Amino acid sequence: MAISENDLRQLRICVDLAREALDDGDEPFGSILVDSTGTTVFADRNRVKGGDATQHPEFAIARWAAEHLTPEQRARATVYTSGEHCPMCAAAHAWVGLGRIVYATSAAQLSGWLAEWGAAAPPVAALPISTVAAGVAVDGPAPELADAMRALYEAKFGCRA
Repeated sequence: MAISENDLRQLRICVDLAREALDDGDEPFGSILVDSTGTTVFADRNRVKGGDATQHPEFAIARWAAEHLTPEQRARATVYTSGEHCPMCAAAHAWVGLGRIVYATSAAQLSGWLAEWGAAAPPVAALPISTVAAGVAVDGPAPELADAMRALYEAKFGCRA
C-alpha cells in the first residue's frame, strides 16, 4: 500500500513528537497508534535520556496496546512513526499483533546519515522491520519528510566542531 495524504498527516504528528523529544534533550523519535476509525489512541516520544535505552515510543505503543486493546483491535490499528522500528520495537510490534506500520525515515537512511556525520552506530543492527517481523504490513519511507527528520537527527547525532 502506498503512503497516502492521511498517512503523511499522521507522520507529521510523529515528526512533531520527535522535535518535542529533541527539545527536551532526548533522541528525536515520535510515534502514534491510530485505531481502525482513524482516532489516535496513544502517542509518545523517545524517553531514553534517563539511561533506559528501551524507552522507545514504538515499544511503549506495543505495551499499551497489549494492555488496552483486544487482539482484533490491535490487528486493525496502524502505528505511525518518525523512524523505522529498531529490531526490539519491530519484535514487540509483532508479538502483540499490531497491524500496519508507516514510517517517515528508514533505518538505512539514519545509518547512512550517522556514517556521513562520523557519529557512532547504534548498538543494535539496523535491520528492516520486514526482516524482524516478516508478517507485518510496512510502508515507508516518506520522501516528503526526509529533510525534516534529517535535520532533527543531525541536531542530535551530528558531529560538532
